[in-house]
Amino acid sequence: MSGQVGRKHDITALEDGIAEQTRQAIHNLQAVLAERDLSLADVVKTTVFLVDMEDFGAMNTVYIEMFGEDAAPARSTIEVSRLPLDALVEIDAIAVLRQ
Repeated sequence: MSGQVGRKHDITALEDGIAEQTRQAIHNLQAVLAERDLSLADVVKTTVFLVDMEDFGAMNTVYIEMFGEDAAPARSTIEVSRLPLDALVEIDAIAVLRQ
């Protein structure tokens, strides 16, 4: 699924700080997944784009909190120069329907 940034869909402003933006981005992923009767448990791969790799620790804490330490999917993390809306983080995901 397309990358999600840390803003609520009905609000144009981003959440404050890397932890809250990460949390909201994952909530947004959950909403897209739910529309397809999927959940975070169905995510097999993510890519995390960070404007500043110094934010990795704070992002990772929320990532593990949201996905679960033992269930977190494979992940690539990349530092980029800029993201939409000047977000600090963007996360995209690949999910599979398990039968």
